[in-house]
Amino acid sequence: MTSDPAIQPPIEPPIEPAIEPGDRQAIVDLSYAYAAGIDHRDWELYRGIFTDTCEYDFSSWSGRAPATMPADDWVQAVRSVNGNFDATQHLMSNHRLERVDATTVVGINELQAQHWFDAASMVSFGRPAEHAWCLLGGHYTNRYERTDAGWRIASCRLTVRWRTGDETIFAFARQRSR
Repeated sequence: MTSDPAIQPPIEPPIEPAIEPGDRQAIVDLSYAYAAGIDHRDWELYRGIFTDTCEYDFSSWSGRAPATMPADDWVQAVRSVNGNFDATQHLMSNHRLERVDATTVVGINELQAQHWFDAASMVSFGRPAEHAWCLLGGHYTNRYERTDAGWRIASCRLTVRWRTGDETIFAFARQRSR
């Protein structure tokens, strides 16, 4: 370093350190637990991935405004629809993570979500004896926070970029829960 202030090197802003491999794996595992919790109807597993209060934005799918609510309420809402399909399959991939600070990471991962009823279920809804499905594709943008219990999702936004199949089956899933 020189004493002439005109030729001092520029001061670089501090660079947030890279995400530790263990933290990266724990965060990616949360997205897998998200999928497994729904697909295996393991609502305790699904509940365990969220902070006690969480922001949810599924407006690209539902058209409803984003909301902040207790995670228990969110789990019940998801269970009352996804839990009523004969099968679901959520595939998560291509995780990209960026550290915000020591306790916050923002991540984006791709998803495909298949929702399916068998022919017998469709007959019970007054439809022809054929299976019915709807497949959604898009990505999640999540904010992860480090808690005393480990990493948890504090904000979850779904962006649906494409869809195919019979979207009316979601109404049947809601109806089945009553």
